[in-house]
Amino acid sequence: MIQKKWLSDFQLKWDRMKQAMMKIEADGCLLSVDVNLYYLTGRVYNGFFYMPAEGDPWFFVKRPAGINCDHVEYIHKPEQMAELFANNGLKMPRKLLLEADELSYNEYMRLLAVFNPELTGNATALMRNLREIKTPHEIEMFRTSARLHEKTYAEIPDCFHYGMTDRELQYEIEKRMRKNGSIGLVRAFGDNMDIFMGSILAGDNAAQPSPFDYALGGGGTDALSPVGANGTVLKKGMAIMIDMAGNYTAYMTDMTRTYSVGTLPQAAYRAHQTSILIQSEIEKKARPGVACADLYKIAANIADQEGLSPYFMGLSQQAKFIGHGIGIQINELPVLTPKSKEKLQTGMVFALEPKFVVPGTGAVGIENSFLVTETGIEKLTLFKEEIIKL
Repeated sequence: MIQKKWLSDFQLKWDRMKQAMMKIEADGCLLSVDVNLYYLTGRVYNGFFYMPAEGDPWFFVKRPAGINCDHVEYIHKPEQMAELFANNGLKMPRKLLLEADELSYNEYMRLLAVFNPELTGNATALMRNLREIKTPHEIEMFRTSARLHEKTYAEIPDCFHYGMTDRELQYEIEKRMRKNGSIGLVRAFGDNMDIFMGSILAGDNAAQPSPFDYALGGGGTDALSPVGANGTVLKKGMAIMIDMAGNYTAYMTDMTRTYSVGTLPQAAYRAHQTSILIQSEIEKKARPGVACADLYKIAANIADQEGLSPYFMGLSQQAKFIGHGIGIQINELPVLTPKSKEKLQTGMVFALEPKFVVPGTGAVGIENSFLVTETGIEKLTLFKEEIIKL
């Protein structure tokens, strides 16, 4: 089940999990959501991961066949776990944590009937908080993703030709992403957060509001997925914002760069430089203990001072965040919002994305992934940040 070379990394995660359970007096945690299974075992399987307050974790597996290690039990249905608990000397938990924000109502009630705990708690919140602080192995996977993310972005000029649409450009970029090792699937937390490999926003499509909770929207290719490229023909004087996922390992980097068809109006270059200025000022101030809300305020204040507030993070619909945690999912904790109560902690990895929409031209700005270190933040995605002329 667990690769031996990463056993110490998983042991660290398990220890952190037990400490978090102890704080809320939970004596059992049952997980079945893919991202949590991967986080704690290094693989996705159909079944359950059970962590008792004391002792080693147990793995109750439906599929695939052939997993052989200590504490693996094969089951056909959840009800079998009660019998296996009794057979293996495991105590039924008095307070059981379940992924309450992600399980269906029927599955949640079925598991309650299996375990019949006196108390329950929300494992979704516990796991999202745990996943905020990355382990050494996770950080190395971010670095690997970053290098391949940069490689793909360097190839984008070769994808472009005059007269193509934004969708045609995206197809060419996606091809290079896959050749460079992209997993393809972009995992996100929450409802209505579907996206396919990333987003391209060309010209005024960047101003189109979306029902999804993204920094910028776009009309999309169909009403079923109203976000991103919409078939806009790429013309001179148009900005193209490219925000394709860095999922070259299970741990995704997030990076946005702005390209242009020919030369843009001066207002676009000024707004873009303001985005770079915001990043620079946040890099100076960000360190463990700094409030996420304060980082948002730095960005908003600079946008206001430059007279760009009406264009900051959208036009008719403006996003109220300038950054978010990243990891196995593209939208992890923390979130850099004006109302956030969180503070930066060593080991967090987040994306910072100050962006502007210039009417008649399109979106400009940058996004980079940062690791919070003991003394500040380290930029993980290293690629030229000026507007790149196609």
